[in-house]
Amino acid sequence: MGNTLLQPARHKQLFLDDHTVHAMSGVTRRLHQPVKHGPVLRPDRSRGQSALQSRSSPQWNSEKQLWEWWHNGSYSSPAGGSRLSCYATSADGISWDTPSLRLYEVGGSRDNNVAGDPSKRRLYHVLRDEREQDTARRYKGLFDNRDRWLGVSPDGFDWTMLDVSPIPSQDESHFLYDEYTEQYLAFVKQPTEWGRSVYLSTSTDFERFSFPKLVFNTDETDNRNRLERIQRAIDDPRYLAPPVLAGPGYSVAQCYQMAVLPYEGIYVGFPVLYNPAGPTGLGNDTGLNQVELTVSRDLYTWERVADREVFIGIDPWDVAGHGSAQNLVSGRPIVRDDEIWVFYNAVRIRDHKELYWEQDRYGFIDTELFKDVGALHLAKLRLDGFVSLDADGEGVVVTEPFVWDGQTLRVNVDARGELRAELVQADTMAPLSGYTASESAPVTGDHLSAPVAWRGGSHGEQRVRARFILRDCKLYAFWLE
Repeated sequence: MGNTLLQPARHKQLFLDDHTVHAMSGVTRRLHQPVKHGPVLRPDRSRGQSALQSRSSPQWNSEKQLWEWWHNGSYSSPAGGSRLSCYATSADGISWDTPSLRLYEVGGSRDNNVAGDPSKRRLYHVLRDEREQDTARRYKGLFDNRDRWLGVSPDGFDWTMLDVSPIPSQDESHFLYDEYTEQYLAFVKQPTEWGRSVYLSTSTDFERFSFPKLVFNTDETDNRNRLERIQRAIDDPRYLAPPVLAGPGYSVAQCYQMAVLPYEGIYVGFPVLYNPAGPTGLGNDTGLNQVELTVSRDLYTWERVADREVFIGIDPWDVAGHGSAQNLVSGRPIVRDDEIWVFYNAVRIRDHKELYWEQDRYGFIDTELFKDVGALHLAKLRLDGFVSLDADGEGVVVTEPFVWDGQTLRVNVDARGELRAELVQADTMAPLSGYTASESAPVTGDHLSAPVAWRGGSHGEQRVRARFILRDCKLYAFWLE
């Protein structure tokens, strides 16, 4: 990266891209998939729900000392398949309650957790804004199925719609507050020549949003991946392959939507790569939706991670799971202690149930499961654990320059062998006396925050690089403190 000056005293330095790395040898970049923990919130069949989805993450309410989660419940009757805004709470983020709010009548009863007025615009995103001084605007919401209309609320239930223009969008979007730029971000969906694509609209006051600007779309590589991924599902009998097979001339691979996490000075994106398996008209319902990773440092330029490997893939067809056709991140993942929690939507089939019934290949399907189509799932990832630099044997990683004045160098590392490090002068690459690899105490074992110790010496503030010597190691991040 040339003259890039890193800031490891401000943020951990991760390896999703090459921004941190000057050179490396004997090392491979590896993407880590989160460990799936199954459904945490399922549709309540007794209340007429057939599926749950959300485009908001659970949020901590410091006053109630509870996690709150606004989500959409699909009702087979009496609303004719309507998606209604619902509400759940949890003390730990794993076991969820769906309290009877008794606000609106559904199916002749008020014994439900419906949180949004079915006769008005549908509540699509909810953000509890702890920074907001005006308690009447504590909650901020985006409404409707297409363009996103703005509303504010003191409690997330009683909403006042703002008399401002909506944010142009199609049926998918993500919404968050970015503490780095101190603005609200709406990642909305608009079309390009590559179909569904991601645009960004921003606001500093949650009233005036910028006109959406294109930030991410698919390309021909994604289209080639589309065919390969569909073919894998066809070839493996454990998976529920789309009922209309892909071929030349069919719909192109598209980005269905993208959640974003500001993390350690960068932005991690979770684009959902939609791989259509049918022609126009069926393409929206007969494909596979899977999550990849992207990374950005300015919100507008995004780089694909680890050769576009799948981060959250589809699941085999079984009774317990839901994600056989579609997995997509609910919203901004949550950093909790030593883990990253990724809540996501898991969907068995996208639509057109009759297409599955008509094909012999799907004789194993229990069609009763079509009444339990989608649920909200949880997956967990190691802190900083999106990507590691792996050395099977010995490898070397040299960082870009940073300013050092005697702080402690720390690493997030899983060392089956050992890690040693040395500090070298940024320009000459000459090792600093007292901070060479031979004077480095080896780091062994699995540590989220391990100090690197040297014999040491007398050095003032200067520009240095870190040279990591890895033997049978996974290096996730480094920083100064």
